[in-house]
Amino acid sequence: MSRFVVRCPSCDSELRATRLGCQTCGTHLDGQFEIPPLLQLSPEDLAFVTAFVRASGSLKAMAQHLQISYPTVRNRLDEVIARLEALEQGVQRRRHEILDALENGRLSAREAEEALRKVGL
Repeated sequence: MSRFVVRCPSCDSELRATRLGCQTCGTHLDGQFEIPPLLQLSPEDLAFVTAFVRASGSLKAMAQHLQISYPTVRNRLDEVIARLEALEQGVQRRRHEILDALENGRLSAREAEEALRKVGL
């Protein structure tokens, strides 16, 4: 299976899943589905988070498993946490931009509502 794409290859905007399907029965759901922040991480970061969960959150066990020092594991975890926070702040920043545009008359109420739904109100 290929890597999950979260950015538009044309304009670099955030992509949204618009259709989900069951491979067993063929049922499909259409709509606007937000891509969770964990899926927006790089494959390397996602593998690190998965290993961290499997190690029950033990940095010591992670260091032994990855054969790297405890401080290196701690630094790597801090980097992943920072990336997750940046992803979440990006959504919050976009929501504020939309509300500011509404307040300043650059967007109508309907346009603002639609834009907020797209970023995950």
